[in-house]
Amino acid sequence: MGRHAVVVGGGVAGLLAAHVLAEHADRVTVVERDRYPEGAGPRPGVPQSRHPHVLIEGGQRALDALLPGFTDELRAAGAPRVGMPSDMAQWQAGRWFRRVPASIHIFTGSRLQFEELLRRRVLAQPAVTMLESTDVVGLLGDASRVRGLLVRERGDGARKEERPLEADLVVDASGRATKAPQWLTAIGADAPHEETIDTGLAYASRVYRDTDGTLSGDTPAVYVIPNPEQTYGAVVLPLEDGNHLVTFSGLRGDEPPTGDDEYLAYAKRLPHPLVYRWLREAEPRSPAFGFRQTANVRRRYDLPGRRPAGFLAAGDALCTFNPVYGQGMSVAAMTAVALRDALADGHRTPTTRRVQRALLAASRQAWDISAGADRNMPGALGNAVASRAVDRPVGWYLRRVEERTPGDPVVGEAFRSVLSLKAPVSALFTPQVARAVLFGPPAPTPAEPPMSREVRDT
Repeated sequence: MGRHAVVVGGGVAGLLAAHVLAEHADRVTVVERDRYPEGAGPRPGVPQSRHPHVLIEGGQRALDALLPGFTDELRAAGAPRVGMPSDMAQWQAGRWFRRVPASIHIFTGSRLQFEELLRRRVLAQPAVTMLESTDVVGLLGDASRVRGLLVRERGDGARKEERPLEADLVVDASGRATKAPQWLTAIGADAPHEETIDTGLAYASRVYRDTDGTLSGDTPAVYVIPNPEQTYGAVVLPLEDGNHLVTFSGLRGDEPPTGDDEYLAYAKRLPHPLVYRWLREAEPRSPAFGFRQTANVRRRYDLPGRRPAGFLAAGDALCTFNPVYGQGMSVAAMTAVALRDALADGHRTPTTRRVQRALLAASRQAWDISAGADRNMPGALGNAVASRAVDRPVGWYLRRVEERTPGDPVVGEAFRSVLSLKAPVSALFTPQVARAVLFGPPAPTPAEPPMSREVRDT
């Protein structure tokens, strides 16, 4: 039968892992608990699909490296491409950002559209097959080696008998609700140590149609960024169908509501009435949907322990982030690139431990950004909340970076490149940036929401 690889989970991380493995295995089976809809539609296994899913530049580069021309397909399908800061009215820590020419771009189309396009590309490969409506019950093998899965068909009419699905490699890409730690302990292996930081952030999203032209032309998006002093957030992003997706966020005990009147009233808590005024005139096109599973969780399969060969974790099953930072899909793509590179490395044998470390390393910068910001939020809980003494000078420097980002194009460009996973953190410490951060005062910024782009001097 040849070499067989199995991927648990048919979301973004699972599909990209399957695409990479198809170059190394004779057969790749993706085991998915849902049954896929026809075309682009929601499914129960992705409850956050009704909320914003931006594709930042690090993810765009990774996707085009894996699936050449993918971002061109996104644009052709109508996914909006928003330049930052030029296309967005953005507020943070009491200041509106100058709308200077864009240094990065994000795609803001729906997760449904993105995943449908990705699924079509990956499943076109003859080696990849999908096993839908199937639960994973556990792992086959023992603490030294995983040899496949124990699976069971889902559905009322199913016989629900467990059956083995043998494989040479199992990749867990089942998402933040993964059961892999329990599967591993059941075969005598060690569950990974989990690092957690949970702010209790919750959000609620609703689709609206712009009726007065406020969010068209020069200003398709609005972003109100929360911080420890001002904990309410909002983002308004264009979708591929011409509508806008509005999302409010709040912390534990003050979660955004989903009722019609309450949802609109929540907008009054934002530090500026721009979004509230727009919502009063906009036309609701969907109910509001809430989501609360937003903790940062990193599973340390790289640490010592009884780790079976033939088992890898990827995507949110390995490292999941507070979704407010928009990193998930991009990190899934970057992790898939790391998997591709590790398997193709002709100088080192791709052992399970070595490949797993490469996957974790691909998510490290995103973790440092998300976890680093969240551990400073009021009420944050978890075993990774505490900061180290070495973090204090870095935190002082980064606060100065954030203070200068709204008005200084040089500092802003560097900061956005790091947040978008386009450049390493070292981009914040180049001489030009460091000089502005250490010695220059924050530059002036608009007093009111800038509703047009700055004109470049000629």
